[in-house]
Amino acid sequence: MRKIFAVGVAMAALTLGAHALNAEDFRVEFAAPVSAASYEGRLILILTDDDTSEPRFQVDANYDAPQIFGLQVEKFGKGQFRVIGNSVLGYPGRSLADVPAGKYTVQAVLHKYESFTLGNGKTVKLPAARGAGQNWRKEPGNLISKPFKVDFDPKRAGEIKVALTEVLPPIAEPKDSEFVRHFKYRSERLSKFWGRDVFMRGHVLVPKDFDKHPEAKYPLAIFHGHFPDDFGGFRTTPPDADIKCEPSERFRNETCYARTEQQEAYDFYKKWTSPDFPRMLIVEIDHSNPYYDDSYAVNSANLGPYGDAITYDFIPALEKKFRGLGAGWSRFLYGGSTGGWEALAAQVFYPDEYNGAFAACPDPIDFRQTMVTNLYEDKNAYWREGPFGRVAKPGKRDYLGHVFYTAEDENRWEAVLGDKTRSGGQWDIWEAVYSPMGADGYPMRIWDKATGVIDKKVAAYWRDNYDLRHIMERDWKTLGPKLQGKIHIYVGDMDNFYLNNAVYLMEDFLKKAKPAYQGEVTYGDRDEHCWNGDPTQPNSIGRLRYNSMYVPKILKRIEAAAPAGADLTSWRYR
Repeated sequence: MRKIFAVGVAMAALTLGAHALNAEDFRVEFAAPVSAASYEGRLILILTDDDTSEPRFQVDANYDAPQIFGLQVEKFGKGQFRVIGNSVLGYPGRSLADVPAGKYTVQAVLHKYESFTLGNGKTVKLPAARGAGQNWRKEPGNLISKPFKVDFDPKRAGEIKVALTEVLPPIAEPKDSEFVRHFKYRSERLSKFWGRDVFMRGHVLVPKDFDKHPEAKYPLAIFHGHFPDDFGGFRTTPPDADIKCEPSERFRNETCYARTEQQEAYDFYKKWTSPDFPRMLIVEIDHSNPYYDDSYAVNSANLGPYGDAITYDFIPALEKKFRGLGAGWSRFLYGGSTGGWEALAAQVFYPDEYNGAFAACPDPIDFRQTMVTNLYEDKNAYWREGPFGRVAKPGKRDYLGHVFYTAEDENRWEAVLGDKTRSGGQWDIWEAVYSPMGADGYPMRIWDKATGVIDKKVAAYWRDNYDLRHIMERDWKTLGPKLQGKIHIYVGDMDNFYLNNAVYLMEDFLKKAKPAYQGEVTYGDRDEHCWNGDPTQPNSIGRLRYNSMYVPKILKRIEAAAPAGADLTSWRYR
């Protein structure tokens, strides 16, 4: 969860109110040196009063975020322009007329789309995954303008010119090292779905003396999560002496978090190469796609059969190349947030193929608490409504309950970044993964993006196919025996995104499940996103130890589940 990127503006239904009609317009001109005759995609304009970094890197959904506007463009070519004026939807202000007069730094980005003719014959226009994990700020091939300062006044008629002059360059492939190897795999299943070649990549951490022990075969840990550009949290040298120290906005106890991250990565290297650490493989998977920075590791009407492609094709091929043991008892899943949901979902949907899921701060695992909304009983995702009043549903809080934005805010922010579920934002990827495909080839809306009114038919589809608590409870007679001892869930009771709410409901079921689930559900007192089960460490440290903290529990699961005659020795060399 919480990866923030791109949705749309066919949003006339969002009322702009009575605004002045003479606000200055922004005229965005296509001036970049490109070969394509014309482009289509999302044109994003950013205004900020902070000049410490480029405006595109400051964009988020918080109340104090930069002002953005979004406009869908087609046949946009060299020498042409598009106007972002008073009728174009924005966030936080809804219109240019809502932007206070003042001096701002301005930048424009064109997030490029391509046409995909899907295997079912439908054609959709989406941003292809091009190496940056669907981050429109950095995606190769996108067009940007150079930042410049303007003196803007919504009461003054006129035009401010912004020129798209640069094309973002390709991103270099990561290189192999002694401990980190890379694996690129073409998926036949996904290529058939998308109508073009689709590749997944694995960043594989191999054990000490991997090349010296060709006889050894290894257990495999899949570290699920957001797009990895390489294997993270591992370095073979101490922290940089000249590292730039800055206080962490997220972790108030950290005055130099960059050093903490490097120290933890180095400490993990020392642990990884120590005599007593079990020799194993760990992989982070790049399954970025046209809708998001990862696929949620399940089969989806809109993203394709990623669950089958990862479980039945990618992982066996990786194990063959890197000498994995290649059996369900030797494979484990863990991750946090989006990765926590993926770990649990993969274990539930493929119960025989994995031997344990360690799900930290998972995205909603019971849709009766999709953050704070009950998709089945609530009528609206944005408001709690009574006969005479209503109150906005929150979207993000801190451990004291202070709210940074509402559910409506974040959905409008996504709507500015792209229409038709194309924002790359959190709500839109849930919609892309969980919803049926619409007649136009795009995901069906779970609720009206402008009003928040929930579509109960779509909600029922979500429940039957992706509500993990519902599926487990519905199918426990057959699932339960296969999942005993494999389910482990951890969450802070002040999770920033209210993810603890759904965990409470999952725990209610697991406590009474017959046969007993024989796992654990634990909570971090006052811990925010993304607490992962270690009560002895602050959040800032625990989140950096995924690759070592579950190892003792993994070894116990191997001992409990390995069949007679299984290889329990070749990978235990010192």
